[in-house]
Amino acid sequence: MNAPAVLFDVDGTLVDSNYLHVYAWQRAFDSEDVAVAAWKIHRCIGMDGSKLVHALSDDAPADIQERLSDAHSRYYRQVSGLLTPLPGARELLHRVADLGLQVVLASSAPEDELETLRKVLDCDDVISASTSSRDVDTAKPEPGIVQVALDRAGVTSEQAVFVGDAVWDAHAAKAAGVPCIGVRSGGISDAELRAADASPIFDDPQNLLDHLDSTRVAALAHSR
Repeated sequence: MNAPAVLFDVDGTLVDSNYLHVYAWQRAFDSEDVAVAAWKIHRCIGMDGSKLVHALSDDAPADIQERLSDAHSRYYRQVSGLLTPLPGARELLHRVADLGLQVVLASSAPEDELETLRKVLDCDDVISASTSSRDVDTAKPEPGIVQVALDRAGVTSEQAVFVGDAVWDAHAAKAAGVPCIGVRSGGISDAELRAADASPIFDDPQNLLDHLDSTRVAALAHSR
């Protein structure tokens, strides 16, 4: 039997990237003369990219939507040197692995962005499996990414827990039958995370690590 798994979102959960995404998207929308306030972009970070473009561009023509996505990728690459792990991220992943649990990156980022995020994390030695946007037609809040992560870990939803920073993470996890622990490091309020059934909620990976024994992560380790 495979060891239970902790599924981690990456953007905003392990790597401090959400506000760089907001910047890149804002530059992209400006390049197409589509006025979108930064706060509206922030509230969509973590959502499937095509859904984000569709929602924020007011269903612009397909060619404009494609240019918006390409521009976001271009502007994001330009600032990717500013990416840093969130406090305690590396230590948390190593602790989960030390407990005998699988560390799985359940990310919906494009493959090139995920590669950059993994380099920033520098924890490939403890990562059992990962996902990217190419694994599903529609990413979060649809549950497909979570299900792919479970399949790659070889576990059921009862043998896993999800850690994420966005309501889209919590919705995807819930739809896949996986409990979700929330972190505030993506800039989403406790009330919104709780409404999406994320519980408990911690400031960031370090805060979660400090209280790990009180969470489902510890319960999964004890169940082995």
